[in-house]
Amino acid sequence: MDTTCARPAVAPVAQPALAAPVHPQRPVVSELRLSAFKSHRSAVFRLAPLTLFRGVSGSGKSSVLEAYEALARLAGGDTLDEALAPVAGGAAACVPRQARPDAQGRRGFRIGCTVEGPVGPVHLDVAVQAEPELRVVGERLTCSGRTLLSTALRDPGLRTVEAAWHTAGSVPVTRAPLPDDRLGTALLPLRVAGKTAGQRLVLGAAEQVVVALRSVFACDPRPELMRRPVAVGDGHLRTACDNVAAVLGRTRNECVTRHAALVAAVGAGCRGPVEGVTVQGLDGGLVRSVLVGGSGATTPLEQLGDGELRYLALCLVLLTGPGVLDMDPAAEVLPACQALTVLADGLDRCLDARQSRELLDLAGRMCRRGHIRLVGTLRGGAGAGDGPEEAVVKMEGATVVDLES
Repeated sequence: MDTTCARPAVAPVAQPALAAPVHPQRPVVSELRLSAFKSHRSAVFRLAPLTLFRGVSGSGKSSVLEAYEALARLAGGDTLDEALAPVAGGAAACVPRQARPDAQGRRGFRIGCTVEGPVGPVHLDVAVQAEPELRVVGERLTCSGRTLLSTALRDPGLRTVEAAWHTAGSVPVTRAPLPDDRLGTALLPLRVAGKTAGQRLVLGAAEQVVVALRSVFACDPRPELMRRPVAVGDGHLRTACDNVAAVLGRTRNECVTRHAALVAAVGAGCRGPVEGVTVQGLDGGLVRSVLVGGSGATTPLEQLGDGELRYLALCLVLLTGPGVLDMDPAAEVLPACQALTVLADGLDRCLDARQSRELLDLAGRMCRRGHIRLVGTLRGGAGAGDGPEEAVVKMEGATVVDLES
């Protein structure tokens, strides 16, 4: 498996006369580790602001995003069952195919990530037992070579793990039981007082990881659902983008500049001239979205092809933010201190070459601004060398990862 990230050198950019204001460093996931997950063993993937995984069917592209989403859901407070619900086959399907059970019949998987931010690189690694019972059997949070949190399963008869976190006070380590179906790192802010320098370091590292992982939106537009009318007040875009009409009705009034950018993007990827994207009211408090052509003629979204609908929805996601998406970012942290990460499995599904090119160009421009990141997968064989994604390799802050089956 080739996990090499192609990243070209970037020419120096002339500095403006006046320095730009310094913004708070946003916590971001910079590395994903699939130590033992599905078809991946000892896999380490560096993540750029724009990262695309490319490979043939069965090469493990979707598995990378499934592991990322599982970590994000655990950081948001989900149980293991809830976090792994989007994975077809559940927890058992996450276990490497060649993994054999131990003498007690136990099998599991291991995933982890590195989060860059104000505290520095923070590493999180989680070991999960999938069989015979689903539970976290080990977790480790480290920073600057120091273990800030470690958990271990001591008594299989109890539904808890023994946790130990760094204190650096009169007692160097604090020990306490934590539930074995949740991420311990996400529970630390409720357990650590923050009275000593060591406790404050633990809290800062845990917050950095949780903020980065909770700022994730998994997006998989479903054209067959997007064609249906929706309730006018359903204004937070869901993963399937089935309520896109209601969201467009909201966003076109909230930010004229971004809506104009969306109209321009849709015009570049849809048939015929597009001068507007608006909504029409229907009976029963429902709305549908329509495209406005050059002569003022309207085309309802339900008449668009699958590729056009997926293209429109993905453009909308890239041009919006957490306040419009159906997600649960860390409310106690200022939006300026968070970076939205979009997970898009099958980013180019149903798209033609022109739509793929326009979408990737938009993604590159938005990711360079720093407030949004994108991790996606592309269909096709690795090393094709002639797809629209080849232009991504030349973009600043972009990576294409080729996977082999």
